[in-house]
Amino acid sequence: MASVPTIEGKRAAVGDADSPPATQRRVDLWTVAGRALPPVAIGVIVLVLWELLVRVKEIPYYILPGPLLIIGTLVKDWGTLYPSLLVTLAITGAALFVATVAGVLIAILFTQSRWVERSLFPYAVILQVTPVVAIAPLIIIWVKNIPIALLICAWIVAFFPIVSNTTLGLNSADHNLLNLFQLYGASRRQVFWYLRLPSAMPYFLGGLRISGGLALIGAVVAEFVAGTGGTQSGLAYRVLESGYTMQIPRMFAALFMITCTGIVIFLLLNGLSYLVLRKWHESAVKREG
Repeated sequence: MASVPTIEGKRAAVGDADSPPATQRRVDLWTVAGRALPPVAIGVIVLVLWELLVRVKEIPYYILPGPLLIIGTLVKDWGTLYPSLLVTLAITGAALFVATVAGVLIAILFTQSRWVERSLFPYAVILQVTPVVAIAPLIIIWVKNIPIALLICAWIVAFFPIVSNTTLGLNSADHNLLNLFQLYGASRRQVFWYLRLPSAMPYFLGGLRISGGLALIGAVVAEFVAGTGGTQSGLAYRVLESGYTMQIPRMFAALFMITCTGIVIFLLLNGLSYLVLRKWHESAVKREG
């Protein structure tokens, strides 16, 4: 004779049903740890070998300082390097913001008119292929305000990936869905908001990840060309200053801060992309599995 399920049995079943999410979270943590462990381990091994090489070969600190000396210099000169980091971050963030807004607006304009895209897109390519180090001196001469000149240089470098990727995404909407929208009499605005924009989101976020690093590179290159000192100097000037005064450990400390800044920018933009796409796009859904 079949037993009748009791209230306690139902509660136990509900409790069992609630357990998979906790288990899934633990699995996700182990997955993240498994992905992060190999590169971290390789990095630690490289740093240890670097330190051993410097000590065994007795390489002078003004030629190649060891990691421990660089970290010690970073701590000792934090009061000088940290304000410079904020200056570089401000230029990078402003350039990325302007590049994002301008890039998206221009990409939308390109998708509205093929004639406009064919007329203006070559000039965006010209901006991309022109080395910023070659035109930065002219920009600094023409624009008297140094921070704005640095912003323009960083913007030029970060601008193209967003324009190119967003334009490609807006033009990559499924033609079958586009025909379906037109069949049901959707307006141009509805097609843009409900079809083209979601289709372009992965492309836009991919371009944003690229532009984040390029904005930092553009800011650093522009600071190298400008070579301005004082309290409003970025990390690139600290690198130059350390080279002129033979403070090589401080130079490596500034380079280390620039590298870490680029890594953090990439991780933040990668996390933003995952948060936006994880519920519906295949690139993020597959990563959860």
